[in-house]
Amino acid sequence: MSMLNIEGLNVWFGRDRDRVDAVKGASFDVGTGESFGLVGESGSGKSTILRAITGLAPTWSGRITVDGRAVEKARPRAFYKQVQMVFQDPYASLHPRHSVDAVLAETLKLHGFTDIDARVAKLLDDVGLGQKFRFRYPHQLSGGQRQRVAIARALAPEPQLLLLDEPTSALDVSVQAEILNLLADLRQGHGLTFLMVSHDLSVVGHMCDRLAVMKDGEIVEVMDVAALRAMKATHPYSQHLLQASV
Repeated sequence: MSMLNIEGLNVWFGRDRDRVDAVKGASFDVGTGESFGLVGESGSGKSTILRAITGLAPTWSGRITVDGRAVEKARPRAFYKQVQMVFQDPYASLHPRHSVDAVLAETLKLHGFTDIDARVAKLLDDVGLGQKFRFRYPHQLSGGQRQRVAIARALAPEPQLLLLDEPTSALDVSVQAEILNLLADLRQGHGLTFLMVSHDLSVVGHMCDRLAVMKDGEIVEVMDVAALRAMKATHPYSQHLLQASV
């Protein structure tokens, strides 16, 4: 069964002469428990698809279905309990004046949880931080630690679908592998479904089961990771990306 189904998705910004079509007719599905990648160069529309799913890009047409239910333009609170997003830049996604405890506790309260202390403690343990980080502020954390907090915040509502917008590209190379391994462990331990955006084919090869290649707002090819590793792309642009990554 599909956790996420996208059919004929168009996303645009502006109107009339100023309109820019960022995504054009995108269609793909992500099975429950699968990790699916969106790859392509900057400006290809990858992150815009994630933003359309979450409601951060409000001008879209087509059909988005999550766990068999169509996503409407006005999303109920229950939607954000089911779908969460980890953003690219952990420096910008955390409030500088909120402690780690405040960030996680506020999220839990918004989603109706009452056993806040126990849940905050478990979330910090789940992302490999522990209690000593609970009352620190973002400026007291490294980039990797901030991204762990952002991941914990996304896990707080107990979502089924996690949208990952290049979650390691803003981090030092030395910690990128740690975060990717953490995400892989969390996917298995929590039974999560991933939709991951990346420009790095090696990351996609490590993290994903299948992927879609995007160019100029369109999906030009969908392949499984076995084909990626065997360098067996069929579309010329996909072949170009593979050759450039060698």
